[in-house]
Amino acid sequence: MKFETIKKVILAAIMLPFVFMVIEGVILLRSSVKEYRDLEKDRQFADVLARGGSIAATEILTEISATRRYIAQPSEPAAAEMQRSRAMLDQERRAFYASLPSRDVLDEGLVDELSALNLAYSRIVAARSAVDQGRYARSDPGYIYWYAAQKQLAVVDALSPLISDPVLLQKSNQLMGILLTYYGERLITIVGTRYLDQGSSARFPVELFVQGKVMLNEGMDHMVFHSSDSTVRDIVAYLGRSSQVKANAITDSILAGSRPTNAVRDIWAAAQNERMAFLQQKLVDAANDIHDTGEGLSTRAHIHLTLILSLCAGLLILATLVMLLAARGLRLIDRLTRDRETLVGELRNAAQTDLLTGLYNRRGFEVAASALLTQAEHGSRWISVVLFDLDHFKKINDINGHDAGDAVLRHVARVARENFRSFDLLVRHGGEEFLALLPDSTPDDAAKVAERVRLAIEAAEIPLASGELLKVTASFGCVGRANEAFNRNFEDLVKRADLALYAAKASGRNCVVSGPTVPAPEERRKAASGGFDSRI
Repeated sequence: MKFETIKKVILAAIMLPFVFMVIEGVILLRSSVKEYRDLEKDRQFADVLARGGSIAATEILTEISATRRYIAQPSEPAAAEMQRSRAMLDQERRAFYASLPSRDVLDEGLVDELSALNLAYSRIVAARSAVDQGRYARSDPGYIYWYAAQKQLAVVDALSPLISDPVLLQKSNQLMGILLTYYGERLITIVGTRYLDQGSSARFPVELFVQGKVMLNEGMDHMVFHSSDSTVRDIVAYLGRSSQVKANAITDSILAGSRPTNAVRDIWAAAQNERMAFLQQKLVDAANDIHDTGEGLSTRAHIHLTLILSLCAGLLILATLVMLLAARGLRLIDRLTRDRETLVGELRNAAQTDLLTGLYNRRGFEVAASALLTQAEHGSRWISVVLFDLDHFKKINDINGHDAGDAVLRHVARVARENFRSFDLLVRHGGEEFLALLPDSTPDDAAKVAERVRLAIEAAEIPLASGELLKVTASFGCVGRANEAFNRNFEDLVKRADLALYAAKASGRNCVVSGPTVPAPEERRKAASGGFDSRI
């Protein structure tokens, strides 16, 4: 193949993947930005929904109770408590309206519900003024707050379909179910209590009672549909208690026109109050859960978008570097193409692999090492050899059998392969002896690598077929010399590494011994001339 053709092929191989990566990056970035915007929108809707649910469940009802206590018995403490409840409701209302999205993302139905809610809150403001002026001395403004609570519920219900995240949508439907259940129970309790407090001639408010039952059933239907949630399971389990079942039976008898005794009435009132307190707490928990979930979605969206932007920036930097390196790499293609056929032919003719360990055998190692040294002669100043073998390997074969010995050799080869550098050449040199060629490595560097391998072999537990775990050690000899272009023979290094290995054996085994270092030709020449350059 012609050199120009090779250059075109290489450029195409380099550029085409990056073109596709850039296209995919743009698509991924657009989808991530869209996902981020959707999650931010869902978080905003979730925050509004949670605040609206909290207002309906807590602040409105707190002001109703405080206002009724003040009307029943005016006093400075009652007035202060009423003012605090008003301030809290106003604060939450302002936060609710501040968290609303812009009108262009709201549908017409939700805008209408918000207008009705504003009107309901204006009636609350008017009722407050009337209470302060004493015009509710013999009446109850609760129906005004009740109407505002219903409108707040309607806004929450209208917000739910605008959420696209399935988790948030489920939690919002769950909150709506709890709200409806709670307000249904509250209406039943208030209406039933007032009816039973009046005389036997009092007319039973069937319509209000039925309205409460309808809200209750609708809320239970919402919760049953989302019965997999732990909060819903808690509510269903609570309502299944014997005291609550008995209270439901009393409610049904009241709806049927029966007037229970005072003892039964007290049992019913206690159970209803306990139920409302329980449901109110679940409302608060559900609203907080929605808020926390929305914040979690927002955080996840920020992290995701940041990662995508970082990835795209890294991709652009990488593409630039590749283009710069490609020009340099093409200059090497001419030499590499000439050497390729020779190198491939030599590697194919060599039986390279040891079948037991999967490492190079000696012949394949020599060919690969020669090629490596030729390729690295301009970039590597040092070359080192590490020779190691297993301590007392004969005992392993004698005691456990040759199958165990083979297992040990395979395991040690794998440990050595994992702990030598990725570009080091590793060979089974014979029997239990292994050899590694470390290009661009000083003897000190080689000794550090050898020590890492020694520790890994010592720490390894080798499983045998019998189930026994065997531990072995190895002794290491390391030597090195300057990498010289005119001398690619490393047999001298192997011989000196063998002497270092014998020294390691003589030192007690399971250690690393470094042999003497052969200096570079320039250093040898300076040393011979007494430390001065002979050319000066």
